[in-house]
Amino acid sequence: MSSYDVVVAGGGHNGLVAAAYLAGAGRRVLVLERHDHVGGLAISARPFPGVDVRLSRYSYLVSLLPTAIARDLGLALELRRRRYASYTPKGDTGLLVDNEDAQATADSFGRVTGGEADHKAWQDFYGMTARVARLLAPTLLEPLPTASEVERLVGPEAWRDLFGRPIGQTVAERFRDDTVRGVVLTDALIGTFADTAADLTANRCFLYHVIGDGTGEWNVPVGGMGAVSAALETAARRAGAEIRTGAEIVGIAPSGEVTFTDADGEHTVRGGHVLVNLPPAVLDRALGRPATVPEGAQLKVNMALTRLPRLKDASVDPRAAFSGTFHINEGRDQLDAAYRQAAEGRIPGLPPAEVYCHSLTDPSILGPELRGRAETLTLFGLHMPARLFRKNPEKAREEALAATYASINTVLAEPIEDCLLRAPDGTPCAEAKTPVDLEREAGLPGGHIFHTDLSWPYAEEGGRWGVETEHERILLCGASARRGGGVSGIGGHNAAMAVLGR
Repeated sequence: MSSYDVVVAGGGHNGLVAAAYLAGAGRRVLVLERHDHVGGLAISARPFPGVDVRLSRYSYLVSLLPTAIARDLGLALELRRRRYASYTPKGDTGLLVDNEDAQATADSFGRVTGGEADHKAWQDFYGMTARVARLLAPTLLEPLPTASEVERLVGPEAWRDLFGRPIGQTVAERFRDDTVRGVVLTDALIGTFADTAADLTANRCFLYHVIGDGTGEWNVPVGGMGAVSAALETAARRAGAEIRTGAEIVGIAPSGEVTFTDADGEHTVRGGHVLVNLPPAVLDRALGRPATVPEGAQLKVNMALTRLPRLKDASVDPRAAFSGTFHINEGRDQLDAAYRQAAEGRIPGLPPAEVYCHSLTDPSILGPELRGRAETLTLFGLHMPARLFRKNPEKAREEALAATYASINTVLAEPIEDCLLRAPDGTPCAEAKTPVDLEREAGLPGGHIFHTDLSWPYAEEGGRWGVETEHERILLCGASARRGGGVSGIGGHNAAMAVLGR
């Protein structure tokens, strides 16, 4: 039986981060990945036959990846800032948040809300979250603070509004306009099925969307998400890690033995530590114990277009509106209505969603013949829990996609379907992925993109780094680790630090 200092179960981005740190520190490291490629959900793909477009198939933007990790590992990776934060249609106008023109943003608030109060509230609220981000982000790469330490760090106002009460209550108190309230609340619902007025799960999601790398900015990875994983794979291999793809893990023992199958049969290796970059339900099965399956709650739609659609608001350039986050029927009341419908087992009648155009910021994902002749759109739909797709996955996906098209068409001056690029065989260039699709294709139980509900970024029980399990040799290094979730590498970094005793 071959032995390693560390066996990393799962070659997603967190597993690669852990492998790069540990191999760089002189440990003998083996990474086992069941797919024929590494990267997990952080990959690029050409989903439309005959169309040279490399889309970020699952995850699509980068915020949580700390600069410190990129620097430590020497990542050859470019992240581009988006000038426009967001555009939210409202009737024949819309709210355009311009990162480089404060007056234009203020004027846009005035047109949409009819006054100055919500713009002032916006500045105050995001001034507070920016301060929290600067203070809290560095702690994500350190041993876990306690709740009381975080409370002292961020102060009583931020603790109350972001940690202590449901984010929906905070937003309702601070903002008057329903559209503005919805723009804020969407960050609490990405991949999270929750009632923002009653559920602190939404607060944890909100925190992870506003504190990334101390700025909260969501940046575009040049070359797509596959470039992120490629840079991490290069770093891990350069450090000396051994990576085996096509290796599916079938068993993990508390003593450190890992059993996997590949094209040559079944094998067992031993690790001084086993770092698990797998969802908790998959780990449970590998340990031979009952598994609890979580529930993902999103619809991802990838599209290639011949051109960007026209807006009802003729004063806004579609290139500005779609280069940031374009909000679709995400007012607070619309979000609440969609949540209630989905909780009752129905696909929302007007699905809330957000979309952005990667190719406007990074045209490198388009083949040479398509640059200047095509654009991409990445849509993320909210309140689409797995339960809606269990009974009849194909029919439900078609229904959800049709409802989502209808939803986006209510805020455009022309149908989105008229702008879709066609593949050589005449099929429209659009693919939809439900939680059930992610469960089947990516091995995510319940299609939960965070592996399980996000956790608070502080200690609630034992564990110095938030990666420990009940078995001394087995550590979490993926999204389910405390402070894990999103494309961050934080779980991988912290598991490596736990092994190294730092």
